[in-house]
Amino acid sequence: MKYTLLLIATILFAAPVSAEDYEKGPNGGLMLDVAGIDAELLTAGSTVTINVFEPFKAKPVSTKGYVGAVLIAGGSARETVTLAPQGENSLKGEAKNPIPAGATITLTIKTAEGKSGQAKFKK
Repeated sequence: MKYTLLLIATILFAAPVSAEDYEKGPNGGLMLDVAGIDAELLTAGSTVTINVFEPFKAKPVSTKGYVGAVLIAGGSARETVTLAPQGENSLKGEAKNPIPAGATITLTIKTAEGKSGQAKFKK
């Protein structure tokens, strides 16, 4: 009985530590669910783009009224980049330096409906 409880406790505590399961976005980026939408991360050089879609669908969502920012952490460097609506369903921002491979990018987003949330991407 004691071992069974220990096994159950180990499984329960190990689940939150497991890595995030990324989906592949319509544009080839990493995609996670956040604030009731699917956010797809794309990076190129120092540019960060977040494409917004309906959950579990590839249907674009208008980013009018959205507010967002990303924290880019790579090595000892950290930089916060404000994102602004760009095009029909994207938020875009420019970092001061190119985004390094292996960087962790934490998205904070608030939708036009007032829902907010965070998602962490590992580039």
